[in-house]
Amino acid sequence: MSPAMGEEIVDRSEGFGERLLGLLLDRARLMPPQLIAPLIAEEVARVGGSDVSILLQDYAQELLVPLSGRKLHVDRPEPIADSPAGRAFLHAEVVEVAQARGVRMYLPLLDGSDQVGVMALTLDAVTDDDRRLLRRLAGLVADMLVTKNSYTDQFFLARRREPMSVSAEIQWSLLPPLSMSVPQIEVAGMLEPAYRVAGDSFDYALNDNVLHVAVIDAMGHGLDAASMATIAIGAYRHARRVYVSLAETYAFMDDAICRQFGPDHFVTAQLMHVNITTGELELVNAGHPAPLLIRDGRVVQQLESATTLPVGCGGEEPRIAEHLLQQGDRVLCYTDGIIEEHVAGGEPFGEERLIRCVNRLGEEQSEAVRADLRRLSHTLKGERGGHTSDDATLFMIEWHGGAADHLTVLD
Repeated sequence: MSPAMGEEIVDRSEGFGERLLGLLLDRARLMPPQLIAPLIAEEVARVGGSDVSILLQDYAQELLVPLSGRKLHVDRPEPIADSPAGRAFLHAEVVEVAQARGVRMYLPLLDGSDQVGVMALTLDAVTDDDRRLLRRLAGLVADMLVTKNSYTDQFFLARRREPMSVSAEIQWSLLPPLSMSVPQIEVAGMLEPAYRVAGDSFDYALNDNVLHVAVIDAMGHGLDAASMATIAIGAYRHARRVYVSLAETYAFMDDAICRQFGPDHFVTAQLMHVNITTGELELVNAGHPAPLLIRDGRVVQQLESATTLPVGCGGEEPRIAEHLLQQGDRVLCYTDGIIEEHVAGGEPFGEERLIRCVNRLGEEQSEAVRADLRRLSHTLKGERGGHTSDDATLFMIEWHGGAADHLTVLD
């Protein structure tokens, strides 16, 4: 159908989209952080979009908070649990909502596979050309936000919903992306309480076919715990990057904590290697609760291992536990703040209640690892009375296996 006389024709073809994205990429390299928002709004306007919002996840993972900026549409925060923006964020999919004057689109902002937030905009109508172009634009916007975030506080301040302790500032600066997804394996992690966490942390890296994971809990509270966690994670990364074994990594971390803090301080830790091709898992447990193996939505066993002394206590060389995962298996690591929180009656929450919560949620429809872990975290917090008096960490791995070589082949 030909456009009516006087009606503006908006070019959303792939050729136009390539030129538009190229222009954005050329300008983004030198763009100051405060001008990112106006540039994005200008680019969206070129494809006929309006009311552009950039929504970033808050640190407690409860809300998507609008980023303020010239030419951006700023409305109230959107709940992650029950909103179109939250659905786009949790499921990493485009969500379209028909409105009286067009279609409101919510596009996940993905940096790799880590969800940064959501870009929302309104179009008069939506075609497949629009969807293709806007998905690519959202990917470029996510990369820009992550890149600029390394030298501005603008995005941090938008995400922060309450005052944050100095120890929590340190811990958040240590963390890798909260989630990662490749065809063979997915991971996701959460820290509580988001604005006061001190000694808990986690780290991971995917090197060739091996996923390296560490979950730690430094003794104490406040800056002392945050300082120990910083040294422990730094020592872990150093050992990991010189390709030593898990046993040698434990020894290196142990020596670093002992030398820096003396014999009266320690850090509990879990160290893992997961072969993403075969599902072989190696585990060192230095004072942590045993991880849970979840299969078909239910806990089937605790991944037991010979527990060695916490890092910093001068323990003997640890024995490596070996397990073999099946496709679709999940491994849930957690720190003692999850199970030692006292509930009504003064008793600890305990492992049995944790397992019951995991199994109950497993009976519902399974979603992506990050969405399911967030749901589990908030469910557990509710079961514990809505508060966390000690640091509490959850870290989940889901293994799929297979290969990703097909991604290197261009159509």
